[in-house]
Amino acid sequence: MKKYFLWTLLLQLFFGLAQAQLKSPSDFLGYPLGTRHTPHHLVQRYMEYVAATLPDQVQLKEYGRTQENRSLLFLAISAAKNLSRLEEIRKTNLALTSGSVVMGAEQLKTLPAIVWLSYNVHGNEASSTEAAMLTLYELLREGSDCGVWLSNTVVLIDPCLNPDGRDRYVNWYQSVVGNKYNANPLSREHQEPWPGGRSNHYYFDLNRDWAWLTQIESQQRIKLYRSWMPHVHVDLHEQGYNEPYYFAPAAEPYHEIITPWQRKFQQDIGANHARYFDQNGWLYFTRERFDLLYPSYGDTYPVYNGSIGMTYEQGGIRAGLGIVNEDGDTLTLYARLTHHVTTSLSTIEVSARQQQRLVQEFASFFENARTKGMGSYKSFVLKADGRREAYLQKLLTLLDAHGIEYKCGTAATAKGYNYATAKEETFSVTSADVVINTAQANAALVQVLFEPRTKLADSATYDITAWSLPYAYGLHAYATKERVVQGANWKPSSMATPTTTYGYALSWTSPAAASFAARLLQAGIKLRYAEDSFTTDGKKFDPGTVLILKTSNERWGNMFFDKISAWANEQSINLVPLSSGLVQQGSDFGSDKVHAMRAPRVALLSGEGTYSLSVGEVWHFFERQLNYPVTLLNLTSFSIADLAAFDVLVLAEGRYRFLDSKESFEGVQKWVQGGGRLIVLGEASAQLAKLDLGLAIRKDDNSGDKIDSISLFKNRERDEISTITTGSIWRISLDASHPLGFGYPGYYYSLKTDGTIFESIKDGKGWNVGQTLQEGPLAGFVGSRLQPKLNGGVLIGQLPIGRGNISFFADNILFRNFWENGKLLFCNALFFDAR
Repeated sequence: MKKYFLWTLLLQLFFGLAQAQLKSPSDFLGYPLGTRHTPHHLVQRYMEYVAATLPDQVQLKEYGRTQENRSLLFLAISAAKNLSRLEEIRKTNLALTSGSVVMGAEQLKTLPAIVWLSYNVHGNEASSTEAAMLTLYELLREGSDCGVWLSNTVVLIDPCLNPDGRDRYVNWYQSVVGNKYNANPLSREHQEPWPGGRSNHYYFDLNRDWAWLTQIESQQRIKLYRSWMPHVHVDLHEQGYNEPYYFAPAAEPYHEIITPWQRKFQQDIGANHARYFDQNGWLYFTRERFDLLYPSYGDTYPVYNGSIGMTYEQGGIRAGLGIVNEDGDTLTLYARLTHHVTTSLSTIEVSARQQQRLVQEFASFFENARTKGMGSYKSFVLKADGRREAYLQKLLTLLDAHGIEYKCGTAATAKGYNYATAKEETFSVTSADVVINTAQANAALVQVLFEPRTKLADSATYDITAWSLPYAYGLHAYATKERVVQGANWKPSSMATPTTTYGYALSWTSPAAASFAARLLQAGIKLRYAEDSFTTDGKKFDPGTVLILKTSNERWGNMFFDKISAWANEQSINLVPLSSGLVQQGSDFGSDKVHAMRAPRVALLSGEGTYSLSVGEVWHFFERQLNYPVTLLNLTSFSIADLAAFDVLVLAEGRYRFLDSKESFEGVQKWVQGGGRLIVLGEASAQLAKLDLGLAIRKDDNSGDKIDSISLFKNRERDEISTITTGSIWRISLDASHPLGFGYPGYYYSLKTDGTIFESIKDGKGWNVGQTLQEGPLAGFVGSRLQPKLNGGVLIGQLPIGRGNISFFADNILFRNFWENGKLLFCNALFFDAR
C-alpha cells in the first residue's frame, strides 16, 4: 500500500509542474495497444499516470484487494468544475435515493449524469481492460470531441473487476504464443487449459455474484457501488469468437418490475451504437439471448437499483491476439477493443445528451419506491425459528450489505402466501419475526429477491428462473399483499455460554455449527454425536446433536470448558450445558447410538474433466466458510494409491472416466469398501447409474407423446425448452433420521438446474433420503415434457458399500455458494459416517 501511494505521489510531483500532453496507452506502454495483452500491474501504472497527469479531471482510488492481493481500481473522470465538487455530487445523488434531500427540477439540472463502466469481470474476455485504457485516453486527450460530454457526466471506470482471472489468462497466453500469433483456431494459444481465466481465484463467476456477495471482490465492489448509485451502468464482456457484437436493448424476458423509462433508454442507447457500427460496417445484434431477469448480473443488479443496466458482448473468447472465425475473417484483439471503446463512448454521449432526464427518472424511481413500493407484495415476513436462527442472521447480513431495511414484527394476524405450502393462508405475526416492507428505497431489489414466483414473459432465459431467498436459506416465510406493521429494530439473540462441569450439547442446525465442530476436531478435541433424539434436563435435542464432554478430553485439564466457552462466544455459537450422561428419553451418552465424531481427511478432485466452477464452490466452502482443510488432487494424475491418505473423496460436477464402467471404478470401489466415503455432487451423480450399485436414472415417460408433424425449424430452440429446467425450486421430503438429513425439519428446498433424478433404491441396497413430491415445482420454469419425470423421484441418497458409503446429490447443493440451505447436507456427508 505504501509503495502504491509513493508511486502516485512521485507521478504527481513530476507532472504537476506542467500539464504535459497526455500519452496514449500505446506510447506509455511501449507497444501498440492490441498487439499484446497488458498485465494488470501495467494497467494500474497507466491509470496512475493519467490520474497524476490530469488531477483536475481524474481521481483514482484503490477500493479493495483480490484474493491474490491485486489492486481493485476505480477512476472518476469529469470536467474540472465537477471533479472539484465530486464528493458533493456523490452525496447529493445518494440523497435522491433516500429522500433525505428534496430537489426541484432546476436543482436536478445541476447534477451530472453518473455513468459507471465495468470491464473484464471474466478474466479471459481480455479485450475489455485494453478498451478501458483507450476509453480513458479518448475522454481526456487534447482535442478530443468527448470533452464536452464530461460537463454533463461523471464517468466512473473499473478497468478490471477480476484481476486474478485476467492475469491467469494473460500470463498463460504470453507463455504459449509465438513470435507472431497464430490465427488458426486449432493452435494451442486458442485452447486455454483448466480452469481458464474466466473465474476468480476460487473459480467463481463474478458476474453471477452481484446479489449474493459470496466473493471478496463482489463484497468490496458492492460497497463502493452503493456509495455512488450510478444512473447508467455497463458491463463489458466477450462472447464466442464467431459471434459479432451484442448491445442493448436486451432480450425478453424482462422482469415485470423494470420501468418503461429503463426500457426506453436501452432503445436510445442501441440506436446510437447502431449508428456508429453502421458507419464502420461492423455487424451486431440486439434483443437476443441476453435478458434482464436473474438479479445477480452486472446489468440486472443495477437495473433493480434504479440504474440503466446493460451488457455489451464482443465476440472474442479464445481469440487471443487474432483468430480466423467461421466467416474466414481474422478477428484481432485491436478490432475487439475498438468496438468496446466505441460503445463505451457512445454510452457516455447519450447519457450526456439526456442528463436531465436520467437524473429526473432516477429520482422518480426512488420516490415511487419509498412512497408506493414496487411489485404486488407489500411485506415479507420471516418467521422466528430458533433452529434456523443462524440462517436468518446470515440472510440479514446480506440484506445489510445491500442497504435493505427490515425490522421486527408486532403482534398481529395477516394473510399471505406461505412459501412452504404455496398457498394463501392466515398467519400470526410476532415480535420475534422479521418484517421487510417494500415501501423503501430498495423496493425493487426486495421484490425481486423475495417474491415466491418470478413471472416469466418468456421461458427462454439465459440463467436460472428461481432464486427466492426464503427458499435459498430454508426459512419459514410469508409474502403478503397487505402492509404488515413493523416494530422495533431487529437485534440478534445475545450469546452467553453458561458454565458446566460435565459437557455441552451443540445443536447441529447450520453450517455455522459444523464450522465450530470442525474447529474443535482440528484442535484435537474428542466429540460424539447422538444418532437419535434425546431429552435431558427438560430439553429435547434432535438427531445429530454434537456432545462436547469431559470424557476422553481430560488432557485439556481444568481449563477445557473455559476454552470451549470462549470459542463459542467468539463464533456466536449457542451451547447448552449438560449435567449428566443419563437422559430422560432416548439413549444415554454411553449407548452405541452415540458415536464418535472424527476429523476426516478430505480430498477434492480437480483439473481437466471436472467443472471448475463446481470445484471452486467446494474449495471456497471448505476454506472460507467451514475453515477446514481440503487437498485438491489432479484428476488426470491421481492414483488409487493416493486415496489411502484420505477418508473422504469429493467429486464436484464433471465427467469422471473412472465412473464410466464397473471395471474402471474397481479401485475406488475397493477404497470405499475399506471405509472410504465418496461424496458425488450434481450431474456427476448420474454416472453412478452405470456401476451396478442399485442406482438407476429415472427415465422420461413420454411414450404417449405424438410426433408433431408441423414443428417448424425456426422454433427448434424453443421446442427444446420442453425438456429442460432453467433453475427451478422443489420441496423434497427428507428423512431427518438419516445422518444425511440431520439438522433439517423433514423437508428441503432443492434448486434443480437439470433433469437428473433417480428411481427409488430397492432391495436394501441403499437409502432414499430425499425425494420429490408429486406436486411439481414451487418456483421456476420446468419444461412440460420434463416435469412428469421429476415428480416423485430420488434426489438425495446413500449407497452403503462394505465399511464405507457413497453419498449422492442429484442437484448441486453448493450452487454458486448462495444456496445456503444445501450446505448442511454437504457437512452431514462429510462428518457423519453412517453405518
